[in-house]
Amino acid sequence: MLDLFREISQTLGHNKVRTALTGIAVTWGIFMLIVLLSMARGVTNSFNHDMMQGNNAKIQVWSGNTSIPYHGNREGRRIRLKDKDMVSVKDNNSGYVEEVTSRLSGGGKITSEKAQVSQSYSGVFPREFTPSRNGDIVAGRFLNNRDMDTKAKVMVIPQRYAAQLFPPDGKDALGSRVNCNGLSFLVVGVYESRWNREVYIPFTTARMMAADREDLGNLSINLKDVNTEKDGTDAEEGVRNTLAANHDFDPKDTNAVYIYNRFTSSLTTKNALGILDTCVWVLGILTLLTGIVGISNIMFVTVRERTHEIGIRRAIGAKPRKILTQVIVESVAITVIFGYIGIVLGTAVTQIIAMLIGDGDNTPLRNPTVSITIALEVTAVLVIAGMLAGLFPALKALKVKPVEALRDE
Repeated sequence: MLDLFREISQTLGHNKVRTALTGIAVTWGIFMLIVLLSMARGVTNSFNHDMMQGNNAKIQVWSGNTSIPYHGNREGRRIRLKDKDMVSVKDNNSGYVEEVTSRLSGGGKITSEKAQVSQSYSGVFPREFTPSRNGDIVAGRFLNNRDMDTKAKVMVIPQRYAAQLFPPDGKDALGSRVNCNGLSFLVVGVYESRWNREVYIPFTTARMMAADREDLGNLSINLKDVNTEKDGTDAEEGVRNTLAANHDFDPKDTNAVYIYNRFTSSLTTKNALGILDTCVWVLGILTLLTGIVGISNIMFVTVRERTHEIGIRRAIGAKPRKILTQVIVESVAITVIFGYIGIVLGTAVTQIIAMLIGDGDNTPLRNPTVSITIALEVTAVLVIAGMLAGLFPALKALKVKPVEALRDE
């Protein structure tokens, strides 16, 4: 082992400039590979986090205008979503649709005995609230099914408005009453504001306040038993066909209603991230090729300079396999040494990036650091690269004839 390290040191010292340039090429290739893989992994982690926090098995529908004449109806007709659409979409697509919800918004002022705020309310279903998107409940609760069934006059407000309506800190908001559009509401919950400032009341209460004058702005359809892209596409087609029958428009008219299939979009994004990971590997290995060529060149020069030594070893009985192994091991060792310098530098950079970006809910890069798996994969790449770099010089060493080598000396 000591002899091997001594020979590697001699190899590196024959031409320090050439060795340094080659080492920089290898280090740079591995450095870029580590950084790019870490960034790609950070994007993937962020995407997976968002998928876990939110419900991606969902289809959302918005009203549109027809672009195709159908059954005597002219094009440009406005399609207005109604309450009956929620019922029929669920009933007609029970194999894929678990629940259909919507929301109704209304304007007005919300007042307490001490202050008032100008803010519209949103009539929503209980499951519409998710902490990752809306903020955590810090006092009380969110709306529930009983509120929906009884059309209860209850309200959930953000911390910001709680502090304004019940100064100085909003601690008295929970259990207090506020007025909205001439009706008295009981504050049953306060949530962390973040960027969201919506005021929530039960959908059924908002419908009662609006009577039948208000169309639904959108439909939010929660899916079930969808596992493949075909499942998601079939569910979307079923929803479109149901709405087309309800409103008498051509099912092929994609402008009549606008549909966003969150499930199939998430699958497409996930596949794209897999392709991104592959592209990063290809780019990193191509960058590493420069270093491989450089190390191969060093080993060629080393073999030429050690022709006499190799000839003597052959003359005293050294087997060709041993000489072949020695040259390849030296090449692998040199590649791994410079490669691990690149790994250390790349890991340090990704750690700095991770600290600068932070770990918030909306970060585009979540935990962009080097995992054990990546380190092992890169190590395998280094070993293979070193073997390839030393293979041809090793084969050249085997062609050295002892008699000619000794005569040349």
